[in-house]
Amino acid sequence: MTTTIEVVRAAPGLAEYLADVEDLLDRSVAGHGGLVAEIGAEALTAGGKRLRPMLTYLSAPVGTRPPVEAGAAVELVHMATLVHDDLIDGARVRRGRAAAWTAYGADAARAAGDYLFARAFSELAARGDVGGVATLADASLALARGEALQRSQRYDPDTTVEGYLERCALKTGKLFEAACVLGGGSGDYGRLLGVSFQIVDDILDCAGDTLQTGKIPGTDLRDGTPTLPLLLAAREDEVVRAAIAGGPLEGVLVRVAASGALERSREIAGGFVVRAKESLGDVPARPELEALADAVVDRNT
Repeated sequence: MTTTIEVVRAAPGLAEYLADVEDLLDRSVAGHGGLVAEIGAEALTAGGKRLRPMLTYLSAPVGTRPPVEAGAAVELVHMATLVHDDLIDGARVRRGRAAAWTAYGADAARAAGDYLFARAFSELAARGDVGGVATLADASLALARGEALQRSQRYDPDTTVEGYLERCALKTGKLFEAACVLGGGSGDYGRLLGVSFQIVDDILDCAGDTLQTGKIPGTDLRDGTPTLPLLLAAREDEVVRAAIAGGPLEGVLVRVAASGALERSREIAGGFVVRAKESLGDVPARPELEALADAVVDRNT
């Protein structure tokens, strides 16, 4: 049986586009020698789904092919945020490898993240894409706002679901939205899909397998980051609530799972996927975009 992600990857021309994006990523990161380029190259070889360039390609209007620079730029920003987020969160592992800051130090990781951001805007500027630069700048500002909001919500079990979803829209949804807009499509689908993607990420942080996710479960709980599964469980379990506030963590993930919060969170993620599909309208790659949405909410990595 064909899986949903296979439907997406079978889209005509997508494989060639992603190969061109990969080639440009390699050349862009290697454009200036030194340690920051070395760290950037390692971030590239760590892999990733290349979901954002995929969105850029699939969002293109009929008869058009988005510029490779757009797909590369949005992925470079994503890579930069991963390097910076690991440093800010103190996460020691990324996709099964040592995070950049643990291998090279905090200063080098910070500089490498800045370098990747700069390379993203350089690729768009080189082709005179003023609109693309503005779109990516807006998304980058939202990322910063989302990170600030996350800092303000840390260790706060009274964080509202609405506040959590706002954070998801800023930290994840806005870059998905930008990927679609850079391709020439509507950003509503991307924003809604991004929120769903983040909810599922947070579910996997509570219940995922390290070998599949490349992350150690419970990172959000240890950092005091209130995610949807934790917040829903905290409504019913004072032990979970205390853990979010910085209390004892032993056995808390088991209690979260027993509360049904993981299933309820996945239902909410599914609701955002439904809304994302409804926002598509009559677009050429609708079957692939719908399949991609299904793959996002059903994933285990």
